[in-house]
Formats: sequence, structure tokens, C-alpha cells
Amino acid sequence: MKLLRLGASGAERPALLAQDGRTYDLASLTDDIDGAFLASGGPDRARAALEEGRLPVLDTAGLRVGAPVARPGKVVCVGLNYRDHAEETGAAVPPRPVVFLKDPGTVVGPFDDVLIPRGSARTDWEVELAVVIGARARYLEGPGEGLRHIAGYAVSNDVSEREFQLDFSSQWDLGKSCETFNPLGPWLVTPDEIADPQHLGLRLAVNGVPRQNGDTHDMIFGIGYLVAYLSTYMVLEPGDVINTGTPAGVALGLPGNPYLRPGDTVELSIDGLGLQRQTFSQA
Repeated sequence: MKLLRLGASGAERPALLAQDGRTYDLASLTDDIDGAFLASGGPDRARAALEEGRLPVLDTAGLRVGAPVARPGKVVCVGLNYRDHAEETGAAVPPRPVVFLKDPGTVVGPFDDVLIPRGSARTDWEVELAVVIGARARYLEGPGEGLRHIAGYAVSNDVSEREFQLDFSSQWDLGKSCETFNPLGPWLVTPDEIADPQHLGLRLAVNGVPRQNGDTHDMIFGIGYLVAYLSTYMVLEPGDVINTGTPAGVALGLPGNPYLRPGDTVELSIDGLGLQRQTFSQA
């Protein structure tokens, strides 16, 4: 099942994209797709209502696609989680997950414009598999339990400003939390539609030029492990987002460092999770 939110920013309408290709309105079941909806069995109720024919078809013409989960409490990111990405940036392969937090206010829709911050010279892209938590996770015991706490998966662009990130602070937050720096979506795809989240191709192109082409199979730390690991150090709440890392091909690691400039367009996708497209503009 693919959950999505449609409409103007701050006024999105919850919806479901079914296998018949039609979009169905979820407004009779919930005000929004958020942590409360996910924690209370909302996806199961939506599936049952669809099967029983209780959901009206929604006319999507002209509607903006918002991020598929509203108001995440946390965006937790895992850095250097692909060996080839660690190598291209000159970093050692980490023995433990590299964890940092990103301002949840950075989350925007998958086709929204992204702002290059004032003073930026090194704005970069990162296609990532995002995990959305569906049940409170605290001191989970292993990868299997971690996977059982996932509500779904989505495409994420962990946009980064490398000078802010690497040169201006010993922490990464300054270069990760700029306005609009986390396009998410278009859908939240429930686990039943993803046969193996550790075998998904990830791709990203800038102005039509392929830059990233990886596979989640190449993660250093797997998805279930990451959820369980993080739950040892913080409580993960329904609706929280985990960005699980990016493969090689970011501007930081490419010859000439072709960082993003106003007018550039980035297109990214993950198998089964849909496609994003953003145009970058000056803040």
C-alpha cells in the first residue's frame, strides 16, 4: 500500500494510491498521515476500508504532493553507511553507525523547490532510503524486532552543505539542517509491498547526468540493525524518520566537485518507492 499526502503545504489531504492506479481519499479515516495514525493501526484500517469499497476516489489533478508523513518528531541520519561513499570522501569505514540528527523542519515534498542557503558554495545531494517508524521502539533486541517496528519506506534526499557540515563545526548539524534540506516521498510504501528492503536500487541524476547508482544491499549496517541500534540510545516514536545513508556519487567525491547551483534540477528514485524531482534556487 502506498500512502501519500496531497495539497498545499500545511493543508495536505491524506490519501492512498491503490494497485488499480487510482488514488483514494482517507479523510474519513484520519485528519493526516502522522505518528498517531501509524501507531493506531491506521494503515490496516485504510487497507480494510479500501477492500470494503468505503473510500471515495480522489481527483488528484493539480494537487501538490507533500511529504508522505506529517510532522516527524525526529529525523535521524546514518552517515557513511556505504563503503563506496566512505571511500570517495576519504573517510574510514566506520566500525559503528555514524549517527546525527537533522532538523525535522527540513522535510518538504518530493517535488518542492530546494533552497541553496545564503553563503553556500558546496550544496550537495544524497539519495537515501528513508525508514518511517510505526511503533514506539525502545531497547529493541535485534534486527528482526527492528524491522517489525517499521511503518514503511520512502525516497529521501539528504541535501547537505559541505562547507557548513565539515568546516564550520565539529558536528554535522549546520550543513544538514538548512531550510528545505530533506525532500521526502512521494509515497510511504508499507513493508508488505517491499519484498526485500536490502535489495533496492537507488539512483540520482543532476541536470540529466547520472551521478549515483547504488543498491541497499551494499549498506554496511542493515535496516533492521539500525532501528534496533538506535533504539538503544534514543526512543524512536511513530512517525520518526531514519535516513539510512547514501551510496557513492555525491559532489564531494566527484572530480571537480560539481556542487549544486541555482537552476539545477535533481531527479532521484528507489525501486518500488517512486521518483522525486527538485529544482534548486537561491534562498
